[in-house]
Amino acid sequence: MCQESKRVSLFADFTVEQLEEMKRSDLGEHIAEAAAHLAAAEARVLRMLAVFDRRYGWTGEGVRSCAHWLSWRCGIGLVAARERVRVARALEDLPRIAEAFEAGVISYSKVRAVTRVACPKTEDYLLQIAKTGTAAHVEKLVRAQRRADAREANEAANERSGRRRLSWFWEDGGCLVIKAVLPPEEGALFLEGLASAEARLREEREEREEREEREDASAESSGVPPESAKARKADALVALSEAWLAAPASAERALKGAERHQVVVHVGLPVLQDDAGEGCCAVEDGPALAPETARRLACDASVIKVLEDSVGQPLSVGRKTRSIPPAISRALRLRDGGCRFPGCTNRRYVDGHHIQHWSQGGETSLFNLVLLCRHHHRLVHEGGFSVQREGGAVVFRRPDGTVLPVTPPPRARPAAARRIVESNAALGLVMTPKTAYPGWRGERMDLGMALDPIRARRAG
Repeated sequence: MCQESKRVSLFADFTVEQLEEMKRSDLGEHIAEAAAHLAAAEARVLRMLAVFDRRYGWTGEGVRSCAHWLSWRCGIGLVAARERVRVARALEDLPRIAEAFEAGVISYSKVRAVTRVACPKTEDYLLQIAKTGTAAHVEKLVRAQRRADAREANEAANERSGRRRLSWFWEDGGCLVIKAVLPPEEGALFLEGLASAEARLREEREEREEREEREDASAESSGVPPESAKARKADALVALSEAWLAAPASAERALKGAERHQVVVHVGLPVLQDDAGEGCCAVEDGPALAPETARRLACDASVIKVLEDSVGQPLSVGRKTRSIPPAISRALRLRDGGCRFPGCTNRRYVDGHHIQHWSQGGETSLFNLVLLCRHHHRLVHEGGFSVQREGGAVVFRRPDGTVLPVTPPPRARPAAARRIVESNAALGLVMTPKTAYPGWRGERMDLGMALDPIRARRAG
C-alpha cells in the first residue's frame, strides 16, 4: 500500500522534462490512473452540486438557476453546466451508478449518457453495460434507446391526434349537443380561450349590473336564479364563435402569434419620483402596484403624460412617446448585446434600465442605461439589488451592499492533483490504471439484444 501510494502521488509532481523522458507505456498507465482519480473527484462534486441545487444555495447571488451559477462561479459553459446539474439530480435516484462513479470505476462520460435513460428498474443493467463497454458503446446504446422512446412518444402523439374529432346533434328539446375530443396541447389551447372569453363576459356582466343598479337603485330583484358555472362556459363558447365570425382577419393574425395585448398602467408622477409620493399606481381596471414595480415598468415603456385638475379630471393629454427612444434603444442593444447582470447570458426579452430613473432626473442616455433581462430587472427594482456607475464601470451590489463581481476571481489551488489522490485514499479508494478499464473483449455490439433487457425491466 505504501509503495502504491508513493507511486500514484508522483503524477501530481511530474515536470515537462520528466514526462518527455518517461516511457510511453508508463505515461499511458499514469494517465489512466489519474483519470480514475478525477472521475471519483467529479462524482463527489456532483453529489455536492445536487444538495446545493436542492437547497437553492445559488439564489443569494441573483442568478436564474444552478446552471447559471456554475457558469459564472466555476467557469463552465452554460450548456455543459446544465448537463452537470441534470446528471447530479439524476444520480440521487440511481445509487448504484453513483457508487461506481465515486469509486472511479466509470467515467463522467458514461454516467452522463446512462442517466439520460436510466431508471431504478434498469439501473443495474445499464451499470453493467457501462462497466463492460466503452464510452462509445454506452452512447450507441443510449441513442438507440432514446430513439425507441421517441418513436413510442411520437406514436402516442400521432394516435392522440388521430382521435381528434368533433360531433354534434340536435336533441329533442331543440338544443345543440356538442362532443369534442382534442389532443392535449389543442385541448389546453381551447380551455385557455374558453377561460378568457368567460372572464370577458363576466366583466361585462358585472359592469352592466353596476350600471343598472345606479340607474334604478329602487328596482326589485328579477327573481331569475344566478347562472351556473356550466352555463357561463356555454356562453363563453358562443362568444368565441361570435368573435371569429366578427373579425376573422384579426383572429387569423392571433393564430400566427402577433402581439395581441397591451398592459396599461396608471402612475402618478409623485409615485415615480418618491416611494412616499401620493397618487395613482395601478393596472388599468386592475389591482394597485408597488411603486418600485411601476418604476420598473416605466424604465422602458411607452409613456403618455396626462395633466389633471384637483378632482382628477384630465385637462390635457400628451402624445405617446417612448421612455427610451428607438435610436438610443438600438445603440444600447448594440453596445450591451444582452443582460449585463453578472453571470447572465440572456440576450432575448431584455429591457433598458435607467441607472438613475428618468422620473428622478436621470438622463435617457447610453451612459445612464443598461440592458437587463426581465428576471434581473425585477431583482434590481423589487429584489433589493442595485446598480450604479462607478468610475465609468457598471457595478452591481447585493441587497446587503456588497459588490457582486462580474467574474469571480480564480482561487489558487496548488498541487490540486495531489489533494485529489489524498482525498481518494482517505476514502479507501485505491486507483490503478485498470480501475476504469472496460470489460469489452472486442466483440460486436448487438443493439437488439442489448435493448431487450431495458424494455423487459421497464415493463416489469
